[in-house]
Amino acid sequence: MILLRVLLLLIAICPLAARADDDPFAGLAGGYEDIRRAVDALALSGNPHAEPAVAALQAGTLFVAPDRSLWIRQDGTLTNARTGDPGTPDGDLKRVRVNNAVRRSIEAAMGALTLFSHDPARRMKAAADLFAQHDAAALPALDRALANEQDPAVRTALQQARAAALLSAGTAPVPDRLAAIAVLRARGDLDASNLLASLSGQPPAVAAAASAAVTAIARVQQLWALVQAVFYGLSLGSVLLLAAAGLAITFGVMGVINMAHGEMVMLGAYTTFVVQQVIATSLPALSGVGVLLAVPAAFLVAGAVGIAIERLLIRFLYGRPLETLLATWGLSLALQQAVRSIFGASNRNVTTPGWMSGAAEWGGLTITFNRLYIIVFAVLVLVALMAVLRFTALGLQMRAVTQNRRMAAAMGIRTPWIDALTFGLGSGVAGMAGVALSQIDNVSPNLGQGYIIDSFMVVVFGGVGNLWGTLVSALTLGIVNKFLEPLAGAVLAKILVLVLLILFIQRKPRGMFPLKGRAVEA
Repeated sequence: MILLRVLLLLIAICPLAARADDDPFAGLAGGYEDIRRAVDALALSGNPHAEPAVAALQAGTLFVAPDRSLWIRQDGTLTNARTGDPGTPDGDLKRVRVNNAVRRSIEAAMGALTLFSHDPARRMKAAADLFAQHDAAALPALDRALANEQDPAVRTALQQARAAALLSAGTAPVPDRLAAIAVLRARGDLDASNLLASLSGQPPAVAAAASAAVTAIARVQQLWALVQAVFYGLSLGSVLLLAAAGLAITFGVMGVINMAHGEMVMLGAYTTFVVQQVIATSLPALSGVGVLLAVPAAFLVAGAVGIAIERLLIRFLYGRPLETLLATWGLSLALQQAVRSIFGASNRNVTTPGWMSGAAEWGGLTITFNRLYIIVFAVLVLVALMAVLRFTALGLQMRAVTQNRRMAAAMGIRTPWIDALTFGLGSGVAGMAGVALSQIDNVSPNLGQGYIIDSFMVVVFGGVGNLWGTLVSALTLGIVNKFLEPLAGAVLAKILVLVLLILFIQRKPRGMFPLKGRAVEA
């Protein structure tokens, strides 16, 4: 008789238990232990309303009605926690309270619940967080998320998080651990390598596979480091190209060692600052394209200053290179002091627009957008300069003066004006370089001084007056510098590059790509 009553009681309880399992929200209306179990169940349920309910419980905005229905109060409105529908419950609401044990369950559940979010970005972030935690307790949630995941990228991230959690558990069968090691080996980053290297107490087969994976990841990381160094070298080379392109034209046509060329770069950077200030106060709607508007403005400002320098100073010093060098050096000091007097000695803040900010990850390569845009900008400037030299009357006359000044003058070319326009063109290009440099360097009166020596190195190495030589030499010096910096340090790397350049000039005094012409070759 007693046994019959127990059986009848179990039969009566089982449907209730089934209904409780089917509705994990029911436990939220019970005691602390029921709430904790309900939170754990909701974390694995995949129910679209589970996350708002647990978040409301965490924030203290989850209430229970006399009929045990659950409601979320937000901005003065009530929403049914089970359905997400607005409504008005019967009777007074009572806040669902939590204790420390429930709070710990809520914190763990919120991380797992984002695995079932409708937003792929949130699911991706949740998978990345779980990979970093590599907690074996997350395995059930990860398995459930993997069963429903359709996005390939998120699915890969979930598999990696599951592999990390499985290896940390240390109780999985050996074949499963080997499969997890293969997943982390395919991931191939430092986080995966560190996790594999930290494994201890593993069976011999698992330990050997983990060691082999760490070695393979290290080789891959070395290759990515080389690619990253090449990218940094290209970005440095593009900066050198922008700073040296105008100097290559000026030096090639006029033979003038212009020590004030760096100040043209500095003027371009300050022009960018002024343009951004004007736009911020007068045309705030154009703030996103302020850098683009600063490019022609910097070209005009620096070009006009360059023409004025040539007409008022340099044209009286042709044929006297030492005096020209000293005069332009003194002029550079005067321009720096003039900028200090106008703008002050402190650095000026130039805003980087949103479309130039941030970075992208491609494998083990980090591509920063501002440097990528500078590389593209340097290429466009070089193409424009080559088009001017190749397809315009000014470019034809500049090439004629470069190759044989006396013959060009005899043919009716006004060489003094060509000199002035050439100096203006070279200074204008330096001004555009200042626009680019303002996005990656401090805008200060000393901005140009850091690039003038490197610019001369680029011009001499590539061949005076040759833009193709300037391109090749700028990229070569930039990449070599970035490869030497990890080995010797930034300062010693520059010294080594200078020594290598001096040795090269001893063999080829006219650079890699010397210009051809009767006067040039004489």
